[in-house]
Amino acid sequence: MEIKDRESHRISLTAIIHKDGRYLIMKRSPDKKAFPNKWTVPGGGLEVDDYIDTPKTTGDHWYYAIENALRREVREECNLEIEKPKYLLDIAFIRPDGVPVVILSYYADYKSGEIKLSKGSTEYVWVTAEETKNYDLIEGIAEEIEMVDKLKISDRE
Repeated sequence: MEIKDRESHRISLTAIIHKDGRYLIMKRSPDKKAFPNKWTVPGGGLEVDDYIDTPKTTGDHWYYAIENALRREVREECNLEIEKPKYLLDIAFIRPDGVPVVILSYYADYKSGEIKLSKGSTEYVWVTAEETKNYDLIEGIAEEIEMVDKLKISDRE
């Protein structure tokens, strides 16, 4: 596979959203470049527009660009608001078109909103960690949901 640029990466973000012991998963549309028709969690890419037109936090930097982009992606993909996201893990892969991607996976509690899917998804369901086994998820998503489920259980104990 030819890699387009070995120093540049697309930065993507995912949100494992928890509500009442269940997790939101959505089915990707068949025209997606990566993982068409697979089930996943909400997320998307960091864009320069997520911060460029906002005031800098310091003289040279913008703080919270990732969190702001993740909140925007969740709103765009499923019309929900989330509580403060917490970092879970990072993943790297090469897209079929040769673009290197770094995914930053977060988890957050549902805050508000009614689900309204964007054109990038065709279905959604709230599932338990155990029920993820019944869906054709992108590799690793079920394991990530299980990790979050264990964290949520230990928080309650």
